[in-house]
Amino acid sequence: MQDNAFTPVFNGSQEYTLGVELEFQLVDRQSLDLVPRVNNILEDLVPEGSDRIVPEFLQSIIELQTGVCEHVDDVADDLSRIIHLVEDTAVHEDCYLYSTSLHPFADPSAQLLSKGERYRRIMDELQQVGRQFITQGMHVHVGMPDRDTAIRVCDIIQPYLPILLALSCSSPFFCGRDTGFQSYRTKLFEVLPLAGISGYMGTWQGYIDEVNNLHAHQAIERLKDLWWDVRPSPGFGTVEIRICDLPYRFYSILGLTAAIQALAAFLAETNLSSRPVSLQMLKCNKWQAARHGLGGRFVDIYGLLGGADLPLRQAADRLLQLIHPVTERFGTTGYLQDLYNILEQGTSADRQRLLAGGEPKKFKEMITSLRNDYWLREQ
Repeated sequence: MQDNAFTPVFNGSQEYTLGVELEFQLVDRQSLDLVPRVNNILEDLVPEGSDRIVPEFLQSIIELQTGVCEHVDDVADDLSRIIHLVEDTAVHEDCYLYSTSLHPFADPSAQLLSKGERYRRIMDELQQVGRQFITQGMHVHVGMPDRDTAIRVCDIIQPYLPILLALSCSSPFFCGRDTGFQSYRTKLFEVLPLAGISGYMGTWQGYIDEVNNLHAHQAIERLKDLWWDVRPSPGFGTVEIRICDLPYRFYSILGLTAAIQALAAFLAETNLSSRPVSLQMLKCNKWQAARHGLGGRFVDIYGLLGGADLPLRQAADRLLQLIHPVTERFGTTGYLQDLYNILEQGTSADRQRLLAGGEPKKFKEMITSLRNDYWLREQ
């Protein structure tokens, strides 16, 4: 696909294959502050490194990507290998990988921009907004058989994305303060142009018309400039779910991956037709998830969960029940156990608040504790 031609061909892929992208913070081993060492790490990995270990917007962030995976087991193996490889290399550069969506006390103004024309162009446009943008996230691609299915899944899944956000919340602190949000990353991200809720596309042609209009008026240069919570990825033949915070534990990442795969498959196979929905209600649902996490409220717009106004915790439980037959078919039900643990014990944001106890002086202890718990199956 020529990404800047805006005549994308949707390269249909094997149904429900997976690709996962994780953005990790790089923190100094002594100070536990963010450090700009991504270039050192990438240089150290040559020739062991690959194009699946890449820099991000800032030099204190590194993105790790899986290959195309048929099963969540394959995602687990691929991620485990690449995380251990990069972590071992990071230690040689006197830093660690850290897995949440916002560093609790780093100074945004101290961060260094990564090299590359695209990053320079973005920062030149974003200015102060861009200088606050020290967030990390988790993106999951799910293979779709054709473009029409991909667009329908994007439209129908959008009202249910706040449930995935509520389960993944991991960014309560920013610049040394408690923000009052479960996912403050979400609010920082929404300040960016063309970020967040995409709205209704309806058909493949509707999507093409939208991106062509944006390109014609110089709102975007490439499809990657669309920072939507969910978007079709024509070159990969996938639907890409981008709303999630980055959980602090490996098995939460796998649980979310299994849930996203099953939900996308369920929607691809259901005969439910997409339709325009209230943009204001989409915003309200997302606000509830970002502000209150699982303690928020949720409006079941399409009626898949019983059509009622629900507490987000109950909505998440019903969603997991809805996709259970699909995870049974895929052999991934075991991975959902970590999400049930989150429903009972709280999210990463809850864990951070518990460890910090409202005292910034405990942030370093919190980071160390969360790092030690990364590979644990149980919270």
